[in-house]
Formats: sequence, structure tokens, C-alpha cells
Amino acid sequence: MNDITENIWNDFHIELKNFILKKVKDENIANDILQDVFLKIINNADKIAQAKSVQQYIYGIARNTTIDHFRKSDKKNNIENDYTLISEEETESLNATIADCCIKPFIKQLPEKYQVALTKSEFENISQKDLAEQLNISYSGAKSRVQRGKEKLKELILACCNYPSDSYGNLRDTEDKNCACS
Repeated sequence: MNDITENIWNDFHIELKNFILKKVKDENIANDILQDVFLKIINNADKIAQAKSVQQYIYGIARNTTIDHFRKSDKKNNIENDYTLISEEETESLNATIADCCIKPFIKQLPEKYQVALTKSEFENISQKDLAEQLNISYSGAKSRVQRGKEKLKELILACCNYPSDSYGNLRDTEDKNCACS
């Protein structure tokens, strides 16, 4: 397991397991679902970089994987009604942890103009219009810079962690994980 994957596991597995455990009420099943969720997180690293809310994205994976478990085991019983919205505290905590351990190290590898654009627009919640004013560039220029930064960030993440997957998006067990992050 590479450093980034280990950081994600170390920082999030307890929160995600508790979230799943509230729904399934069985620790062994929760562990199985958590493993599936974690594999999907690794497999979808490129989508995580594009998500508006990383925590909601990850909790969405956990929620959908849990629902899939109930569908497979014929224990659906209105499981959709049992889900509550993710609290704002959970969202902020998970987003901050993912950003610090996973996304920001990749952003630091980008050219400075993209680092600034992504950091200000995505982590400091500065609008692209305000970003354009701060950088003394046009609004369309700021939008393009943020978009190009996101594309370059995605390329870095994919180049680093290109895990092989099957046709369903599940990770394949292989010795060569094609990951240069570690």
C-alpha cells in the first residue's frame, strides 16, 4: 500500500466504518462493506479530485455500497428511509483530512499559477470572479486557469495511482499496482 492510500485509510476508516455500522448493525458486515468502499475510493481517485464535496462523494460511495449489500442479501426493508443527511461537521472533517493528506500534495506539484488558482478557489472558497480580480486577469482567464489546474491535478493523480480494474470498476488483485506515489 502506498503512502497516500495508507493516509486515507488511517484518517478515514474509523469514521466510515462507524457510518456503515450504524446502518448494518453487524461489525463483520461493516468491515466487508468498508473494504469495498475503500477499493472504490482508490479506483475513483480521479473523480475525487473533481468532486465539489469530497466528503459527500466518499460518504455517497459508502451509502451506495451499503444499499447494494442490502439489495444483494434481500434485506432492503426501506433502507433508503433510514439514511440521514451527513452532518456538516462530518463533511468538514472528512474534506479537511482528504485535502491535507491526499489532494494538497498533488496540488503542490503543479505549476505555481495552477496551485494558486486551485488553492484559492477550492480550499479558500474564493469565487472565480474574485480570483480574477486578485490575480489581475479576466474572469474567463480565471475560469480557464482553475479548469486547467483541475485537469493537470487529475493527470497527476492518475499517473501516480493507476490501479488496474475489471470491467465493473473493481480493483484487480495484482502485484504491480502501477502506483508511483510511494
